Amino acid sequence: MAMAFKMATTGMHVTDECTSSFMEMKWKKVHRYIVFKIEEKSRKVTVDKLGGAGESYHDLAASLPVDDCRYAVFDFDFVTVDHCRKSKIFFIYWSPEASRIRAKILYATSKAGLRRVLEGIHYELQATDPTEMGFDIIQERAK
Repeated sequence: MAMAFKMATTGMHVTDECTSSFMEMKWKKVHRYIVFKIEEKSRKVTVDKLGGAGESYHDLAASLPVDDCRYAVFDFDFVTVDHCRKSKIFFIYWSPEASRIRAKILYATSKAGLRRVLEGIHYELQATDPTEMGFDIIQERAK
């Protein structure tokens, strides 16, 4: 556990693929979501999965592992009551209870560094099980 804390305090390097994929999602709408993971040995945040423009929030939720932590961003498109099309980007910190303590510490302490790199996030969710990040919660937050 001391090693996880040491690694977390020395900082993580966010790869260029993370930032370029996020910009493609934000500006070009190429991706619906991006799942990020931390490579513990190299201390890098990398892209784990890219969700195509046609994929849904349910596809994102299904792609998160049940026993390991991840970060994810989701581009939520919706129409307001005034019939205006809007888009909000959600940052999700996924930390399931079945994940290792070391991973939980590493992801929790590295979250701020990734958030600084990903400019333009509107909302943040933290979830330990799927019910804490249900689609109804996304819809409610975006109102």
